[in-house]
Amino acid sequence: ENISDFSSNVTDCTQVVVPEEVFFTVAAAGILENLLILIAVVRNKNLHLPMYFFICSLAISDMLGSLYKTLENIFIILCKMGYLTRHGDFEKKLDDAMDSMFILSLLGSIFSLLAIAADRYITIFYALRYHNIMTLRRALVILAVIWTFCAGSSIAIALFSYEAATVIPFTILFPLMMFFILCLYVHMFLLARSHAKMIASLPTSTVHQRTNMKGAITLTIFLGVFLCCWAPFVLHILLARFCPHNPYCACYMSIFHVNGTLIMCNAIIDPMIFAFRSPELRSTFKKMFYCSR
Repeated sequence: ENISDFSSNVTDCTQVVVPEEVFFTVAAAGILENLLILIAVVRNKNLHLPMYFFICSLAISDMLGSLYKTLENIFIILCKMGYLTRHGDFEKKLDDAMDSMFILSLLGSIFSLLAIAADRYITIFYALRYHNIMTLRRALVILAVIWTFCAGSSIAIALFSYEAATVIPFTILFPLMMFFILCLYVHMFLLARSHAKMIASLPTSTVHQRTNMKGAITLTIFLGVFLCCWAPFVLHILLARFCPHNPYCACYMSIFHVNGTLIMCNAIIDPMIFAFRSPELRSTFKKMFYCSR
């Protein structure tokens, strides 16, 4: 509301408001879809592989993002109804907890994508040694380290979010990790291209190579969707911190609700990509629905 009042004073852009019903519907769909992914992986022992565990990590991050927006909207509704105040101690702690959940969702998504990218890289170029390099125990250790780091970082950033020394590293981390993943992709596809030429005469190897490249293409789709859904919100954070008095920045900040909706759309799109790109998951979903019937 402060951003809305301020932007109306420095720019002619009107605040774009997304109905609360849309927020709750999109958030509920995102939570249910990702919960379905988690249940499918738990129930199907054939999916107890490092790659699917990393996918579950991404699904949890998406669920946290949807849950954050849901709680935030409930908080706003309670404030409008007079049950909560905007500047009380309890409300301040609740707001910090929700901000921490949002940052945890963002960091969890970034590092989960990085783990999936590394897993695909090892699968493609170290196929014969993959099961020795990426064991199930090692994957669980990686996930434990990722979520411990993300949880600690989210709490620290939420508590000191008003300090420029905190905001700058947080906003730099986003493009830095995306650049690192992009470099990994470029290296992956260039090497895969050269390998494909070398083994073109081997039918079985070609099939194996196509399967692995399909996983790399799936990951590319994940990354593209993630950038489209999260980058506008990260840009909003930067503009709100460093140029709030600029009319153009204030005009962009008037679409705050739209950027929040994009985050929740990411939680809906990712499970659809899982289902369409993974035959094993599709088969598990069918068995789950048939059994429930």
